[in-house]
Amino acid sequence: LTGPPGTGKTLMAKAAANYTNSVFLAASGSQFVQMYAGVGANRVRQIFKQARTTAEREKKSSAIIFIDEIDVLGAKRGKNASHMEYDQTLNELLTQIDGIRSEHPVQVLVVGATNRSDLLDPALLRPGRFDRVVQVDLPDKSGRLHILKIHAANKPLSADVDLEAIASETTGFSGAHLESLLNEAAISALRDGRDLINSHDLSEAIAKVMLGEKT
Repeated sequence: LTGPPGTGKTLMAKAAANYTNSVFLAASGSQFVQMYAGVGANRVRQIFKQARTTAEREKKSSAIIFIDEIDVLGAKRGKNASHMEYDQTLNELLTQIDGIRSEHPVQVLVVGATNRSDLLDPALLRPGRFDRVVQVDLPDKSGRLHILKIHAANKPLSADVDLEAIASETTGFSGAHLESLLNEAAISALRDGRDLINSHDLSEAIAKVMLGEKT
């Protein structure tokens, strides 16, 4: 999954695990990068082993391993001349993804997320490994409206709030920005001692998310 920060790449991977009734394990690329030789490669082996044993214990036939910020772990090899450890860790990941031991009853799907796909090693993106690159772009107007409705569901909005107008005003906002927008509006209403979030709170919050705190 590749796309700008805050567009919901992690949420999509979690949703896929839930939808396919799979075990879900999440890790970040930096967890595998170590200064000590062999530790990173061992951690890669461990997470695949953990995925299979957890799936067997929960009587599931599949597992999804989600690696966030995979560009840390999967950067092009040969650049770390003084540090072969990075390359060794990536080699182990490539070997595990290849499925040399394919006789295991548990199927493992590896999903990676990055906003720097240009840094990834070509061997990682070849067919049979990460052969599908899914672009997760910033939401369009209808997408923004849908996200606003989800995050507004547990917030008391006054009658003058028009979420469709806010969706139109927030071009270029990611899902994370929209969540932050409604939280900021709620804080603004609370500071003024009001029970309902009004349209003024939301327009203030848009300015705050776009431009930052007033100084």
